[in-house]
Amino acid sequence: MISIVTDSTSDLQAAQLSQGNIRVVPLYVLFGGAMLKDGVEINPSAIFRGVREGKKTPSTSQPSPAEFAEAYRSALETSEHVLSIHISGQLSGTVGSARLAAQEFDGRVTVVDSRSVSGGLGLQVLRAAARAAEGRSPQEIVAELERVQAVSNIRFTVDTLEFLRHNGRIGGAQALLGSLLNIKPILEVRAGRVEAAGRVRGHKKAVQDIVDHVRNYVAKHGPSRVMHLCTEGGEGTLHEVRSGLVSLDLVEVGTLPIGAVVATHAGPGTVGVCLEPVTV
Repeated sequence: MISIVTDSTSDLQAAQLSQGNIRVVPLYVLFGGAMLKDGVEINPSAIFRGVREGKKTPSTSQPSPAEFAEAYRSALETSEHVLSIHISGQLSGTVGSARLAAQEFDGRVTVVDSRSVSGGLGLQVLRAAARAAEGRSPQEIVAELERVQAVSNIRFTVDTLEFLRHNGRIGGAQALLGSLLNIKPILEVRAGRVEAAGRVRGHKKAVQDIVDHVRNYVAKHGPSRVMHLCTEGGEGTLHEVRSGLVSLDLVEVGTLPIGAVVATHAGPGTVGVCLEPVTV
């Protein structure tokens, strides 16, 4: 039997976790002078409310190797092997902590850098859990995840530029000008990094950009799995995006509220899609 360990940036629903022998080791959000566990002690609504009230924008941190070691010991009580799948190493030190902890377990823990984040990571975790339930070996599962990583994609847009400004992603003057002109940045996760994919003017064009992107992805890769992403305030935009995708050959995995760690950088009103082919 194989167990899966992941981090809270996968934003997995409790029902999905219970179905796949998946354990979560939460990342941390430093906010209001306290180090808080994502999804356990803090959520995006608390962050957005606090920032509106004048609190400093939070920062984030990875779990310690000791926390991962504890999760591995627990998982190995009932499993022969652990696959530990985490947020991109180019975005967080989480993979490094997991690899340090894995050294204690004589090859019974395999750490995988997802080269993704949030729902993209979540799709890989769910795929790994499904393959483990089918009886695949750790090596077979890792090989499939690596093929997925080469073609998976996340595309999203943010409603406000303020959180990107607070976290140093864009300058203050750029944020001010973008807000005045109603500019909506389009962002992608590529090869483990968040990169600019363009910018459009206005809400409708941002929605259309995401819809067109999904259409092009399915045309290129065939039947695809999609996981929708949303933070507080983005529900209406998400509905518009989903309405534009009804005719496509998509397997809907679900809609996940973005967790506190990712919301710290994205802000309210963020909407996106995570895509991977059904078969790779």
